[in-house]
Amino acid sequence: MLRIAFAFSAALAVSAGLSHAHAAQCGNSSAGYAAWKQEFAGEARAKGVSAGTIQALMATNYAQATINADRGQRSFKLSLDEFLAKRGATTIVAKGRQLKQSQAALFASIRERTGVPPGPLLAIWGMETGFGTQRGNQNMLASIATLSYDCRRSEYFTEHLYAALQLIDRGTLSPSQRGSMHGEVGQTQFMPKAILAYGTGNLENSANALMSTGNFLKAHGWKAGAGYQPGEPNFAAIQAWNASGVYQKAIALMGKQIDGGGE
Repeated sequence: MLRIAFAFSAALAVSAGLSHAHAAQCGNSSAGYAAWKQEFAGEARAKGVSAGTIQALMATNYAQATINADRGQRSFKLSLDEFLAKRGATTIVAKGRQLKQSQAALFASIRERTGVPPGPLLAIWGMETGFGTQRGNQNMLASIATLSYDCRRSEYFTEHLYAALQLIDRGTLSPSQRGSMHGEVGQTQFMPKAILAYGTGNLENSANALMSTGNFLKAHGWKAGAGYQPGEPNFAAIQAWNASGVYQKAIALMGKQIDGGGE
């Protein structure tokens, strides 16, 4: 979802004061991670995070693979045609059209509740996880904690870390939850703050994830029946999903093709 979507709306405050930058010292290598965890644990404890959840945080290891991925996001610099080819757009559209037919009742229900048609939902699902086949195998908590410690975007990921800790406290997520490199989880790759705001049920379930994605788009201004190509009213909601311009255009184009509006 928000693999590089750092302009994502902060409409939800996890709780009073949690959106502020933390005082724990950030770093740019694994060397300071253990000390940072100790500092951060004290702050989290003061904000009401449970002892068991803090223990899970303390057990995390520095996620070097996450840092490597965060520094190497090259596909978003491609042209639209190059990006579509690299991401397998033809396959996504073909599979999306099949699922639109085979799961018509589900998509009708989502459209009735959110106003979002099948096309963009299927395009997002296909783009994010290959329709659930590639959901990532990184420890979610370690990934987000590492990015919170990392100086590059510490404040942004600290908000997601507090959200993740809250979700673990609630039992919504497990400390062993697996996800993608930046901590995205589920069929359509939700970050923790977005799960708190828009999530419906277990997001490893495709119906829940698709409904939650519809909730997100609706909350970001989706208007039933309006267009969603660049320059049309609903394109802004797609922009809120991911900050990459080439990703946004790809979702709009594939969604249109799935919905039958173009080849």
